Amino acid sequence: MVRTGQEAVLEVRGLSRRFGAVLALDAIDLLVPRGAFFALVGPNGAGKTTTVRILSGLLGRHGGEVRLLGVDPSRDPVRVRELVGVVPDFLPLWEPLTARENLLEIAGLRGLPERETHRRIDDLAGALGLGDVLDQPVLQLSHGTRKKVSLAAAMLHAPPLLFLDEPFEGIDPVAARTIRHILASLRERGVTVLLTSHVLPLVETLATHLAILDHGRIAAAGPIEEVLAGRSLEEAFVAAVGEPTPAPDLSWYRPGTDR
Repeated sequence: MVRTGQEAVLEVRGLSRRFGAVLALDAIDLLVPRGAFFALVGPNGAGKTTTVRILSGLLGRHGGEVRLLGVDPSRDPVRVRELVGVVPDFLPLWEPLTARENLLEIAGLRGLPERETHRRIDDLAGALGLGDVLDQPVLQLSHGTRKKVSLAAAMLHAPPLLFLDEPFEGIDPVAARTIRHILASLRERGVTVLLTSHVLPLVETLATHLAILDHGRIAAAGPIEEVLAGRSLEEAFVAAVGEPTPAPDLSWYRPGTDR
């Protein structure tokens, strides 16, 4: 997955995690090179969110090794928080506070200077189209707008790694286009992005590397052109995880007929 001359910024070997009797991750291996746009895709319940939570230090593991730029999240979570910006699935924002107040609080926790903080918030608000909502309470914002506020929060400290769990969920097409352009520009500066997504056509246009996760195991992984092997991502996905269960007969569904 990491070619000769490329540096692996994320190394995962034998990563396992259980929830009671359920084996959510079954000894998975991942190698992510610097500057990659790495997409982790899979069916619902495949283990994508669990993987992101473990890699970002939000959840412990039961087996295996993880290194983020040489740092083990379980042993040095403070350092990992400096290296990584995370947009998790649960969007941890303080709802009574405004978007701006949320970003100021997060910048304060990260120790950013006040003047630099205001400059970065203004820049991110302009880039993400948040200027009109910065001073509105988060509880009044749509899910898509909250996601953009969370992305701004993840980018505030300019980390070399971004972990984004379903960043395009609930985002309108214009905002999605803006976010794609921002992420592409960050990649050009050497930032590494790992994201989960169910939006396969979008992943296919963005990703440089891909891993397909199924029932807690890696079904396929590598540079996207190798994984696809001339197929569409949807075709490669189905080949890796299997055809969907046939739909039941719904011939009874005939509106307007007698019951």
